[in-house]
Amino acid sequence: MNNNYVLIMAGGIGSRFWPVSRSSHPKQFIDILGTGKTLLRQTYDRFTKIVPRENIYIVTNDIYTSLVKQQLPEIDQSQILAEPIMRNTAPCIAYGCYKINKINPQACVIVAPSDHLILDTEGFVNSIDLSLKAAAEHNCLITLGIKPSRPDTGYGYIQFNAVTINNDFHKVKTFTEKPNADLAKTFLQSGEFLWNAGIFVWSVKNIIKAFEQYLPEINDVFKEGEMAYNTHDEQEFIQRAYYQCTNISIDYGILEKADNVFVLPAEFGWSDLGTWASVYDLAEKDYVGNAVLPSERVIMYDSSNCMVNVPKGKVVILQGLHDFIVVENNNTLLICPRNEEQNIKQVVADVKQRFGPSFI
Repeated sequence: MNNNYVLIMAGGIGSRFWPVSRSSHPKQFIDILGTGKTLLRQTYDRFTKIVPRENIYIVTNDIYTSLVKQQLPEIDQSQILAEPIMRNTAPCIAYGCYKINKINPQACVIVAPSDHLILDTEGFVNSIDLSLKAAAEHNCLITLGIKPSRPDTGYGYIQFNAVTINNDFHKVKTFTEKPNADLAKTFLQSGEFLWNAGIFVWSVKNIIKAFEQYLPEINDVFKEGEMAYNTHDEQEFIQRAYYQCTNISIDYGILEKADNVFVLPAEFGWSDLGTWASVYDLAEKDYVGNAVLPSERVIMYDSSNCMVNVPKGKVVILQGLHDFIVVENNNTLLICPRNEEQNIKQVVADVKQRFGPSFI
């Protein structure tokens, strides 16, 4: 029996990519970079190189189950874990790991977001294989850390010390949420910090032990469902269970508290694709820095360093625009300076309040 499993988290609403990403059709179900594959499809295909297809589970909001089935028609309905409400990453990981534990108590599980970009698949597969081996042999919770190339303030950071497992995995000392610019520079210079990629590897035995110790209330909720997992009663149980869970992330709930967390420093062309600016950084640009996806009917005069994403067939003329994001979708046009796109979440909230949820 193959003991390795994957839990792909695909329940987020991707509001930073509004108006292309909507609550009814969020970022993970979109081909953001114009590659011909959605982010979910890319993530799934990547993991088929590591574990058997039947060992890949997708955890998502129940309003997105039909989108998952549409984009991954080859997976069985039992591989889609439907959450009735959003409760952050700790409950969804508890659900997935308890379900897998019922199938195979010897399992090791990779937990990964559905909407990140990885350019070096071979490097990624090597890092995951190393991590699965360490997770099976040691009492540890593993997270993947990306060697930082710049003092980025948009990522969380992981500090590690000299204690290692297998010479590759370093004991985690601290987690820091998105730091300010000065702190990010200090982190980079110290050489002790990595970007937090939000990709985890552990045995079900060890993560359940961690839930028992650090999040006992959530653990009790999902332990109660042991007889329901992988039966006709599972969905009915989950409908009740989620309403008993607090909204808490796995980082805050367990990883920041546990003393057996280790990080693997890795490099595999990773980006969390968190903002339009990150898409702009990765996109092909013309000689004055303009990136246009996916339309071919955009004409620019005296314009530079702009990110343009409009529907195919739309004619767009820009004149005298520098360092702007221009995005149109679903009867909504967004034009904002590239360095102010962190305000998009507030814009989305304002649009919802003034014009109603149909635009969000």
